[in-house]
Order: sequence, then structure tokens, then C-alpha cells
Amino acid sequence: MSVQKETLGFQTEVKQLLHLMIHSLYSNKEIFLRELISNASDAADKLRFEGLAHPELFEDDPELRIRITFDKDARTITLCDNGIGMSRDEVIANIGTIAKSGTKAFFEQLSGDAKKDANLIGQFGVGFYSAFIVADTVTLTTRRAGQPASQGVRWTSKGEGEYTLETVERAQRGTEIVLHLKEGEDELLNDWTLKRIVRTYSDHISIPIEMKKGNSYGEDGEVIVSDEFEAVNEASALWTRSKNEITEEQYKEFYKHVAHDFSDPLAWSHARVEGRQEYTELLYIPSRAPFDLWDRERKQGVKLYVRRVFIMEDSHKLMPQYLRFVRGVIDSNDLPLNVSREILQASKDIDAIRSGCVKKVLGLLEDLAENDKTKYADFWQEFGQVLKEGVGEDFANKERIAKLLRFVSTVSESDVPEISLSDYIGRMKDGQDKIYYITADTLSAARNSPHLEVFKKKGVEVLLLTDRVDEWVVGSLTEFDGKKLQSVAKGALDLGALEDEADKEAQKQVEEAAKPVVELVQKALGERVEAVRATARLTDSPACLVVGEHDMSAHLERLLKQAGQPVPEGTKPTLEINPEHVLVKRLAEEQDEARRTDLAHVLYDQALLAEGGKLDDPATFVKRINKLMLELSA
Repeated sequence: MSVQKETLGFQTEVKQLLHLMIHSLYSNKEIFLRELISNASDAADKLRFEGLAHPELFEDDPELRIRITFDKDARTITLCDNGIGMSRDEVIANIGTIAKSGTKAFFEQLSGDAKKDANLIGQFGVGFYSAFIVADTVTLTTRRAGQPASQGVRWTSKGEGEYTLETVERAQRGTEIVLHLKEGEDELLNDWTLKRIVRTYSDHISIPIEMKKGNSYGEDGEVIVSDEFEAVNEASALWTRSKNEITEEQYKEFYKHVAHDFSDPLAWSHARVEGRQEYTELLYIPSRAPFDLWDRERKQGVKLYVRRVFIMEDSHKLMPQYLRFVRGVIDSNDLPLNVSREILQASKDIDAIRSGCVKKVLGLLEDLAENDKTKYADFWQEFGQVLKEGVGEDFANKERIAKLLRFVSTVSESDVPEISLSDYIGRMKDGQDKIYYITADTLSAARNSPHLEVFKKKGVEVLLLTDRVDEWVVGSLTEFDGKKLQSVAKGALDLGALEDEADKEAQKQVEEAAKPVVELVQKALGERVEAVRATARLTDSPACLVVGEHDMSAHLERLLKQAGQPVPEGTKPTLEINPEHVLVKRLAEEQDEARRTDLAHVLYDQALLAEGGKLDDPATFVKRINKLMLELSA
């Protein structure tokens, strides 16, 4: 066998993470064992799954286990598993780099405050690297199941800037990790401490975590040292136990294992479903969003088991995209053990399981929204934009999802979305039959939009929608509880019963009186607009732009252009002018045609800028403004 030994450097992000972790997480150093055990458990799950199609991978050793030993003299702790193991390339990919989306965002959010950074590190997940919290040197020896003994790999590092990698002989499949403890960590070198840590953090692991039996004493007081191993954890899948046998702490620790998260979950649902399909679900809602939440190709999600055998984790059939933040397990008694992704795509059983689990999650959120508004506000802050996607993706549950949506409105006292559509309807004015909203890039832009002026005057509440996904929401949710959703920036203003006959008569008179100035502006703007009309929509602003009732909103058009998406051509806005505004009156009185044209274009460009639009020709706009200012000051 040719021994290959080389020294490689860590990826830059790994160096940063190691440094931060050692200094930020030291106060909770016991988690190193939990993380290493979770990795070993995952390796066992992967072997079970691959072994379904390739039973030879078990290599005459089908009993999966994790073993923990320690050596007081050498000051080492060793954790060994007989799971899937790793090849040389896998060691480099999994240990030398952080192949995880969101890495850049993670490091950008680090503040230098150890306590705050510890929470961020926990959200990001540290896994194997947590070993360096207590060890100054770590040696990992592994061989992938199915490869010859000569293909063992040994990885060694002091956690500073580099690591060594060499090919070694290893008869046993799986992975062995030896931690050479730092000075001052000797308290970990006894079986009582290690067993306590295992039972506290990893009791739920479904394969045995074994340690040597404690010493016993003979009749003459002689110490009898035992070399036998015994399981120190429950070693049964937590979700299979009765709910009244599981403590809240055990639920939380299982979440941390299955989600690779440090934070406690926000809420969870645990149920056994019987009937046409029999399955158990244990589903969690995290308290913090992962850094790869917006990566729709991400792998992690709900784990599928069949009769306690892990099958897969990456399956969009188990949970819809808008619930991609959900973590947990689904264990079916009815699916075949050789289930594949292709079978899942066409399985009615899976469809029924998914439907049932979606209803459980939505029920869990409804309970939070009704009975724990503080927790629900925390949830919305982290996952609200993702849940909104469900309005367009899940027709069957659209109404339930709509009730869970939260918004800021013109009556909000803060920028925190906390108003539901039901809240809005409960405050509607007498005679109001629509839910009014406006979409904009920011809350400030929405609050100051000219389109809101008449609504503020009449005390009518308007929802302020500023998330990018909101255009998708209002495109799919056209009404709620019998009330139509109406953009205040689309179509001619129609306040219905909110306008009395005097208002309508006054508007007719204004429109009639404004016909000459409307014609002047229409002539000046020409092809830039679909039409020009006088409006009662405005009280303080001279003009605003509106689009047709069924046309794409200006906000959505901007979003599509920013994303490089094609935008339908030929749609032009309508310019609505306020005949009572001094600028419009000045334009009506202007006798010089060139100056009148400049004023009309300035009106249009200002209206475009007021709603967050971008000028096609900023230089000409500036020239017109400068010219008008000079003429006025002359």
C-alpha cells in the first residue's frame, strides 16, 4: 500500500469558525459530545439507507452502535462508530470546508460580542468542529463501508490553520475520533461525567451509545475491572414513545439533534395517526431561521423513516416549500423499505401523509397565533415571508394561511407586522366593502405615498406591503372573508359607500372644471401616458401614477426588472392630477407652451419618483427643474 500523507490548509471560513467557537461557546462546552454523537448517528442512518440496496456494506457487522472510551493517562476521549464512514475525498469535503449556503451571510452578521456570536454559531451549526472546544488536537480515522481496509484515512489537526491527511490501514468500517484534551479538562475523564452528558443531550439517539461497565468489587474488596460495554442511553426512537413518557427537555434535545441547531424550538407537534395510513409525526417549528432558508435547493428538512429505518431527508414531497423551515421526523408503517424518490413522487400514501402533516403544522401555528402572540410574533419575524409563499402554492389551505398572515398598516404604531386580515375587517368603516393595500419597496415609501392621501383624510386603514413576496400574495389572494383586496394604486378611485352624494357631486364638478388643464397635460406628455385625469385621490400632492385594474403594478414591474425577468411592453400608466394643487393651477395659467410642457413632464417625473420608480432620463429632468427654478427666480 502506498501511504499518501499531505498537509492541507483549512478553508478561510473554517479558520474563522474555529476561532469564534473556541472563544464563544466555551461556557457550554459539553455540547461537543452531543455534536459528535449526532454525527455518528447520522452516519449510522446513512449506512442503514444505503444498506437496503447494498447489504454487503454491513460487512458481517449489522449491529450499529457508538462507543465512547477515555484514557486518563493519555488524557484522551475516543468516540467510535460503525456507520457509513468516509472516503478520502469525503473527509476533505466534509471536514476541511464548510460546504453550506449562507456562510457569507453568517460571517457578515458576527459582531465580535462573544455572547451574541454564540447564538449565531448555534444557528449555523458546528458539528465536528465543536471538538476543538475541549481538545487541542483531534485525530479522526475513518473508512467508508465497502472500501478495502487499505483505504482508511487519518485526519489530524490542532484546529489552527491546517490539517494532515494520510492513507492508513483500517479493518473496521466507520469513524473513530480521538480528542487530546486541553489542560484543565480532566473533569471529562471519568465515566460518570460522560454518561451524564450522554443521558442529558443524547438519550434519544436510536442506536446504542455504549461505554464500559463500571468497576465492581469482589468479596475481599478487590477491584474488578470490566471490559464489557453497556448502552447508557435509552436507545429507542424518541418519537415511538408515548407523549407522557417524554419530558419537555427530551423533546428539546431531540430537536437539537434532528435539526443540528443549538437553540430550543419554538413549538412542536407529536402525534400517532391511525387509519388508512399509519404513521407517527414529530414536527418542530424552529425559533430562529437558518442561514440557508432562501436556498430552495437546500437538502435539510423533515426526515422520513419507515418502521424506524431512516430513508431520506431531502424530499419536497414530505413538506411543501412554504413550510421548508419545519424540522422533525415522519415514520411510516405502510411504505416499503425500498422506497425511492421516484416512488415518493407518485405515492398516494405520501400525499396523504404530507396533507396530514401540513394540517398539523398549520394547526400548531394557529394555536400560537391565538394563545401565545409573543411567540407567534417571533415566528413571523423569522419565517413570515416564507409562509406567505403558501398563499399561492397551497390552494387547499389558502384560507388558513391567509388568516395567519400579519401586516403593518397605516394605523400601526410600529414597524412590526402584527395586524391580521381579520383584525383589519373588524375595524372597517361603515359602508367599506374592500380591503385596501399598497405595495412599495420600503415602509417609508408606502407610508408617504400620494395614493394614501384621501384614505388618510377619510380615516380608512390601508395595509402597507413591502416584502418582495407580497406581490405574489395579492396576485393569488384576491379576497378574504368575502372582502375583495384592492390596490390603492390601481384603477380609478372608487370608495363606494364611503363617499356620500355630496362628495360625488363635488368630484364631478372638479373633473368638469379641470378638463382644460387635463387636455394640456395630455398633449404635453403624449405617448408617455395612457391617459390624464383629474382625481379626488390627492389632497397634498400635485399628481400620482396609477395603472389599470388588471395591469401589472409598477412595484411588481420594478421587481421583475431588478431580477432580470421580462416585462410585458405596451402598458402605460395613467397620470392623475390634483386640480386644487398650486403647481397644477400654475400649469393651467401658463401661456408659454415650452414652459407648460416642462411643467407637465416635471409633474409626471415627480409622480414616478414618489412611488419609487426610476427615471429613464434623469439628466433631462434635472435640466427642466433647473430651468424652471431660474425662471421663477428671475
